[in-house]
Amino acid sequence: MFGITMAASGDEFVAPGPNSFDFDAVPLFNLGGLAVTKPMVQLLLGALIVFVFFYAAARRATLVPGRLQFAGESAYGMVRNSVGRDIIGSHDFLRFVPYLVTLFFFILVNNAFASIPGIQFPTFSRASMAYALAGLSWVIYNAVGIKKHGFLGYLKLQSVPSGVSPVMYPLLVPLEFFSNILVRPVTLALRLFANMFAGHLLLILFSTGGLFLIEYGGIGYVAGPLAWVLAIAISFLELLVQFLQAYVFTLLNAMYISGALADEH
Repeated sequence: MFGITMAASGDEFVAPGPNSFDFDAVPLFNLGGLAVTKPMVQLLLGALIVFVFFYAAARRATLVPGRLQFAGESAYGMVRNSVGRDIIGSHDFLRFVPYLVTLFFFILVNNAFASIPGIQFPTFSRASMAYALAGLSWVIYNAVGIKKHGFLGYLKLQSVPSGVSPVMYPLLVPLEFFSNILVRPVTLALRLFANMFAGHLLLILFSTGGLFLIEYGGIGYVAGPLAWVLAIAISFLELLVQFLQAYVFTLLNAMYISGALADEH
């Protein structure tokens, strides 16, 4: 279930690593020559779950909301107010709310797949998935900035810090350009990918390590169950991390959009 390709030779335990994720890269089936893998199916399933939830919550909206409508409105309002309005500002935030709400819940559902029995794999522990999402975000906030300030005006906004002596420009301008234009999508994706990857790896380590210790015998009869207790504790910690990573990714998107719309850097 964890997609383990662990091997043990004699009394040696081979710790899980990146190769432990190889199982989930094996195509489930081919569709017109396209190899469809488990993470690809999870992306589609995650998008479908988000759509169905909000569609069902809004389909029969009434003045006095039922439980499903209340849940949908509360979920929408959390991202709308605490991320969109508070970060981007009341003047511009409304047009970005649909994107931010979709982004948050799409990431959250795909992260939560790591804790669902039968799936137990976080979609964004595949680096390509995280970088594709970060690339989309990069296109959006840069397009927003270029539309408002023009291409050269936006480059100046992102590369030339205000209130700094021109003498410092040769040093600061390349650093600002590198940081604000080139590095942001990399760090945005890396943060999401690394947390999902590391959490899943820890669960594999303590789960399979506990089994190995019990089979080894001796002190392993004590250490093995203890490793499983730690695996359970990490599982609950992962629930928090799954939410926080979705929130942080969305929050940073709102901050980048806000910075692209700002008149000063």
